Amino acid sequence: MRAPFLATLAGLTALALAPIAAVSAAPPANRITIKDFMFAPVSLTIKAGTTVTWVNEDEEPHTVVSATGAFRSAAMDTKESFAFKFDKPGEYHFICTIHPQMMGTVIVQ
Repeated sequence: MRAPFLATLAGLTALALAPIAAVSAAPPANRITIKDFMFAPVSLTIKAGTTVTWVNEDEEPHTVVSATGAFRSAAMDTKESFAFKFDKPGEYHFICTIHPQMMGTVIVQ
């Protein structure tokens, strides 16, 4: 009876010492999350031809509007998203027009 207990204990010890995977996965590389009245990341660097998706994780509506007029979303409610494909290199500054203190930048190389 003692041998199976020791084998189980050894197995549990090995399991406890095994590396633990992160509980939450990293966000997709070309995604900007809107949460707590902030864009995250605030600055994103991508290659030309890449599509960036903004996802609203707040309980309040938000917009994503380019300072130069290159793109403009409608108001996004919780869990809604907006995507834009960046074809030309440059710096694209954007804000939420509902909450203008929310700002971010996409840098296209």
